Amino acid sequence: MTSAPATTAAPTCAPTSEPLTDALTLTPTTAQVYDVAFTATTGPCPWPKAYGGDMVAQALAAAMRTVASPKTVHSTHAYFLRPVDVGAQVRYEVEVLRDGRGYSTRHVRGYQHGKPVYVCLANFAAGEPGRDYQPGMPDDVPAPDELSTSADYLATLDDAALPPAAHDYWASGRSVDMRHLPGPVYLRVDGAAAPHQAVWVRPFDALRPVSGLTDAQRDTAALAYLCDYTILEPALRVLGLSWADEGLVTASLDHAMWFHRPVAMGDWLLYAQEAWSVADGRGSATGRFFTTDGVLVATVVQEGMIRATTPAKGELS
Repeated sequence: MTSAPATTAAPTCAPTSEPLTDALTLTPTTAQVYDVAFTATTGPCPWPKAYGGDMVAQALAAAMRTVASPKTVHSTHAYFLRPVDVGAQVRYEVEVLRDGRGYSTRHVRGYQHGKPVYVCLANFAAGEPGRDYQPGMPDDVPAPDELSTSADYLATLDDAALPPAAHDYWASGRSVDMRHLPGPVYLRVDGAAAPHQAVWVRPFDALRPVSGLTDAQRDTAALAYLCDYTILEPALRVLGLSWADEGLVTASLDHAMWFHRPVAMGDWLLYAQEAWSVADGRGSATGRFFTTDGVLVATVVQEGMIRATTPAKGELS
């Protein structure tokens, strides 16, 4: 457990959720491959490749814009095919596979430089009455106000070797306030080399309207956007690896997400995560999003590439 320090470090860029809603803003364009097409721009990022959540959310937003109410997305399954340029345009082609009475299915393919970079299937449901069950949220998790912000945590470290762009990105550049339990794995693994962690998440400020999406659709797409930020961290944690370790290379490979209940992105959500396999240069993890009163709103499963040239420092046997 990491408690918030007494002083607060001021990030060099003001925390705002605007990059998130900018990423969700699509522009209709002429379809070249399938039925409907949009373009979108990936957000700022200090790494050589764009953040994977951009593609997850943008493709989902593109699919949403082709499905009529009252149907809402209940699942999406995707593969990341190629690295995507930062701050560059991606064209999303949407194929209308099926529109039934209760369910609709869309195939979305993202293109950059003429090559496919992301592909997903998204399914939508009208919903119907039925019984309800969900697991409980983890016990004994401190409230977000009891945990450090990323900016506060970074201020406690000797991060002279950390590039300012990376510091600002982790501290305030990801649109979302993230508070780890145990602490983050930015420069070192804070806490035991265990295969699980929890992260409280909330946009830095109220989400702005997004053209072409209802507020409910925007909030669902926003949840999809942030899910990729930390989902590989339990796999890094169990290996004793931090994001700053020299020689570490990671990449999202495939992704699945189920949307169980409506979500409002104005309050804290607990993202409870667990790694369940690390082998052959890949790590797999599951994440569940709970509201502060324990309602399960979504489940994520993701596999990513993990290449580490440095020895693992805390790998479990």
